[in-house]
Amino acid sequence: MKKYIILIFLIILFGLTYSFRKPLYNLYRTYLIKENKNVSLVTNNDYTRNYSFDYVSITDNFIPKNYQDLLNIYYTVINSGTTEFSFYCPDDYEECITDTDSLANSQTILSTINNFVHPFNSFKHLETSYDDYGKVTIKIEHIYNNNDIKLIEAKVNEIEKENWKTNMSDEDKIKAVHNYIINNSKYDKDRSDNNIVKYKSDTAYGTLLEGYSLCGGYTDAMELFLEDMGIKSYKVSSENHVWNAVNLNNTWYHLDLTWDDPITTDGSDILEYNFFLITTNELEELEKEQHNYDKKIYSELANNN
Repeated sequence: MKKYIILIFLIILFGLTYSFRKPLYNLYRTYLIKENKNVSLVTNNDYTRNYSFDYVSITDNFIPKNYQDLLNIYYTVINSGTTEFSFYCPDDYEECITDTDSLANSQTILSTINNFVHPFNSFKHLETSYDDYGKVTIKIEHIYNNNDIKLIEAKVNEIEKENWKTNMSDEDKIKAVHNYIINNSKYDKDRSDNNIVKYKSDTAYGTLLEGYSLCGGYTDAMELFLEDMGIKSYKVSSENHVWNAVNLNNTWYHLDLTWDDPITTDGSDILEYNFFLITTNELEELEKEQHNYDKKIYSELANNN
């Protein structure tokens, strides 16, 4: 009889333990191994932006309550330049893990968030892992390594010294960089048309140091100079293209170096200004197919007609 009572007791105990496994494990993590869920993000990264956008905002609250909070956490973590960070889904946000899984598995959303950070903090690969108890860990591999950054920054400083004058307006400085990049870089047609990869043309390295560029390279390169000028900007992307959004004198403009550096049949270099600091209406009058961007995400531009 005692055996049956013990067996029944063990079954009940196992059932209760299984039913309350999550709160019990949370108590274990909190009080026995002293795991602190009130996390904070500290970074000394030189490329962390200190401003927010309509789509994503910097946050110091890493206890999400909804999907937008998750977007803001991901932006803040990527923007910080860190390589690994963990936060916790609270019990009262029941869809947190499901929403995190949806976000983490959407390359479109992650790439969009990437558009709002400094190029040197943008990721090449991002991995999200989580357990059944609400711990979410983000691991990041960056596009630019330290050696690339050192070389690019030296080139940027050289270009600025040679092309910027003290009496120049911000618009004049942007135009000087626009002209330099276009005059010293060619569109990498072999890579775009035939997938022949000879240069890092999708990055600022290829544009500034190798003289070959794709739209991502033009855009990243321009972002570096805008950042040095203290001008708020981001990369705006459509399905097949990317260009710069620039906040100049409290107004947002489109800036597309790729389309101002057209490919010619005879291979000659042409410098144009059709896509230089233009409004949304002006952009749509010029070209709609490649510049068909999501105005809900890049709403700052959409509001400037």
